[in-house]
Amino acid sequence: MITLHDYWRSSASYRVRIALNLAGLDYKSLPVDLTKGEQTSPEHRALNPQGLVPVLEIGRQKLTQSLAIIEYLEEVHGVGLLPDSAIERAHVRALAYAVAMEIHPVCNLRVAKFVTQETGGKISMEHWMQSFIAPGLAALEQMVGDGNYCHEDRVSLADICLVPQLYNARRWNVDLAAMPKLLRIGAHLETLPAFKLAHPDRFQ
Repeated sequence: MITLHDYWRSSASYRVRIALNLAGLDYKSLPVDLTKGEQTSPEHRALNPQGLVPVLEIGRQKLTQSLAIIEYLEEVHGVGLLPDSAIERAHVRALAYAVAMEIHPVCNLRVAKFVTQETGGKISMEHWMQSFIAPGLAALEQMVGDGNYCHEDRVSLADICLVPQLYNARRWNVDLAAMPKLLRIGAHLETLPAFKLAHPDRFQ
């Protein structure tokens, strides 16, 4: 039995759902409502002391951190998310990290809420999100290829990170007009079954 403790709008959870679908693995989703603070409950902290989602339970093993989970699935199930050569793997990881380690941490819900509260609302959550998502994606636009995927001609770790970030960008009304390559890639990926089945609207 595979159990995914996730939140429907969580980018990190969204990534893992895509990867599980690509691996062809059946899993049970157990929602953790971040807006109600369920991630800080003793029960959830027993699964993940960081109080974050997702947590993937496989048998007696509990895995945390979305990229670590995805690379585990890659190593065990051979999903094909990383290229064969070391230099290409480094490139794909750089694209993925540009989203997961640069944009996402600053735009985490708890960070944005903290900023809004500490400034007495002078900085709105939407303005905060736009201020970091837009330049982050603008840089990524320069890093990806010209095809229908972030790298070469197949789904990679970078694509799994891109689609949830585009979802968030639209949620916060980020202007994506100057990012035609990302929009093209995202539109293609969203037609793939593994991505469709992982979409937040299916888990709301």
